[in-house]
Amino acid sequence: MNDLLSLEATLTLPSPCQPFAPEWPGSNKINLWVKRDDAIHSVISGNKWRKLQHTLKKFSHSQIVSFGGAYSNHLHALGFASKELGIPLTALVRGHESATPSPMLQDLVKWGVDIEFVDRKTYQQRNTESYLAQLERRFDSALIIPEGGSEASAIYGIQEMVREVNSTVAFDTIMAPVASGATLSGIVSALTPKQSAIGIGVLKGEGYLENLVEQFLPLSDCAHSMKTNPTQNWNINHSYHFGGYAKVTPELREFCDTFNRTMPFHIEPVYSGKLFWALKDMLSKGTFKQGANIVIVHTGGLQGAR
Repeated sequence: MNDLLSLEATLTLPSPCQPFAPEWPGSNKINLWVKRDDAIHSVISGNKWRKLQHTLKKFSHSQIVSFGGAYSNHLHALGFASKELGIPLTALVRGHESATPSPMLQDLVKWGVDIEFVDRKTYQQRNTESYLAQLERRFDSALIIPEGGSEASAIYGIQEMVREVNSTVAFDTIMAPVASGATLSGIVSALTPKQSAIGIGVLKGEGYLENLVEQFLPLSDCAHSMKTNPTQNWNINHSYHFGGYAKVTPELREFCDTFNRTMPFHIEPVYSGKLFWALKDMLSKGTFKQGANIVIVHTGGLQGAR
């Protein structure tokens, strides 16, 4: 517990919610803020601490097992936290990059994480009962954390983020990138009746991403389908994935490079770059009501661009 208190003492919480005034067409018609969760910590940044905090605070197992790719922000944050807290961690990594490890994998090795590479067919079973039961038998008394840290306890951390925003800004709409669904779920479950949320899908998955979000929402919300109930207070825009997860076009890379040279904080092309590209495009199309208060959630993850 003392180690956890020491780790928490290095975090910047609540994270800043700063005004944002880019010289983009349409930006002068609304009010913008950025929830700077990327500023929480230099390593455990963004939504990763939000999703892990309650799990780590209640940790009572002998070790942790979790999943991710070779650039996983989740595994990177979890690896650092495990090192700081003295918790053994086994990372089951999709693919075979042992010959040319990514910067993230190199960090995990430096932090003493046990890395096991699994083929894609095996990795696809990561949420099945049979595979999880097999892992439980193999890793006795281990806590198994899903890919991306997306589990019920993660929702509470995201809800706390929304409460921080509400204490600063009376917002109408909040925007965030969507990949595993837990962040948007936490946001939606913390909205007031007059607020709405827009998720920006960073991978191809219309319908799939909505299902990921709904699995963590109350049953009353899960009954609402975007196709049958267009008045619900959240939706996912699928127009800005740029071809799929971690797919980057020259235009997107140039946008991120220009943004990083001219704006007061940085973005990367996998999550936040697509989010801010979407914001710029939606502003130019007059998507938002004039005078609306819009909050953009910067979920961190800059290390993934290395």
